[in-house]
Amino acid sequence: MTTAETPPPGGAAAGVVDGTAADAATAELDGTWARDVRWWDVAFYVIVVLSALALLAAGVSGRALLVSLAAVATILVTYLAWGRRAARTRDQVPAHVYLVVAIACTLVVVGQDALGTLLLFAVFTQIWMLSEHLWAQVVLCVALAAGTALALAFDPQTGRVEPEELASAAPQMGVALAFALSLGLWTAHTLRQSERHARLVDELRATQAELGRASHEAGVLAERERVAQEIHDTLAQGFTSVVMLAQAASADLDRDATDAARERLALVESTARDNLAEARALVAASAPAPLQGSTLGEALRRLVDRFADETGTRVELAAPESPRLSSAEDVVLLRSAQEALTNVRRHADATAVRVELRQDADGTVLEVTDDGRGLPVDASGFTEGYGLRGMRERVAAEGGRLEVGPRPGGGTRVAVRLPAGTRPADPAGVRPAATSRTGGPR
Repeated sequence: MTTAETPPPGGAAAGVVDGTAADAATAELDGTWARDVRWWDVAFYVIVVLSALALLAAGVSGRALLVSLAAVATILVTYLAWGRRAARTRDQVPAHVYLVVAIACTLVVVGQDALGTLLLFAVFTQIWMLSEHLWAQVVLCVALAAGTALALAFDPQTGRVEPEELASAAPQMGVALAFALSLGLWTAHTLRQSERHARLVDELRATQAELGRASHEAGVLAERERVAQEIHDTLAQGFTSVVMLAQAASADLDRDATDAARERLALVESTARDNLAEARALVAASAPAPLQGSTLGEALRRLVDRFADETGTRVELAAPESPRLSSAEDVVLLRSAQEALTNVRRHADATAVRVELRQDADGTVLEVTDDGRGLPVDASGFTEGYGLRGMRERVAAEGGRLEVGPRPGGGTRVAVRLPAGTRPADPAGVRPAATSRTGGPR
């Protein structure tokens, strides 16, 4: 494992990173460890040097001093050769080789003078820092504590372990061992929690990124659907009108009916201009061109007038002068009327159409009826078309519902119902409906 992949210490007990590549938060945790390990080096060097100075200051001399300093120097050299590298690479072979040497040299120093126990601060800590296996950490701590108790009880003069000294040293080292185990296990638990938190942050970031991608994709799809619906409701219908009017004008020219052809061509120009305005509104994502600077009632009048001029169908419009609707509801009702009239043009073969907009205590109703051939026995082909499906989606988005069915007496009835919402339930403020009738081509 390279230095750049350094995981935090603690091994199996600390939930060390396995062979899989670290994610962002885990890599950040690893990078923090790679920086912090330098301070472990500094602390270790300080403890070892202070321990050597303590031996010199305590008056240890002769062979005991030489043996102690040689053992301290061995610890330093072994750390520089194996321990320091193991702290960064987490390689367990040099880590345990160093720990065994450090424990042995510490016991040698303690055997020469009790001040050697100062080295325990460094060695106990390094056992938990370098070893990644809980069983090895516990075994090494027990070995260090037990060996220190024996070293303290060892008499260099007699070459024996004094029972009285051992009885005195054993409880002290028992306390030191208990403290080392408790602190080490707590540290391992903390490191384990840190890595778990890092992994949770990784998962959270991944989830947020996935949600962001999903939200973006959903937004793109919704926008595509919106644009497709707008094109169907406006440009496609306008081009259909242009084609039909152009065909009618061509037929008029074949009959030498130039006046009628001119009227058709004038309607072609008007329809094309309307389509251009709709295209610009669509690009600008603004309100439909018929609603810009006018009311819904006025837009419906222009719509039915153009429909009557293009098809020769008698159209009756009944709409309030000032319906109190939101801009979103205006768009839904206008587009619904456009789609309903388009279906009349394409499928109904009707001679008369009625468009009614009214408000009552329950909300707003737009109703388009015709005296055409009506729905087929199996109406699925009519009700499942793209236009009506888009109309349903528009109406549903405003909390309303769409009704398509036969008209009493023959023909088809399409009704859009929008709930009252926050508008006043009392429709008294709406002025009486203005009724207009439009005939065929004028």
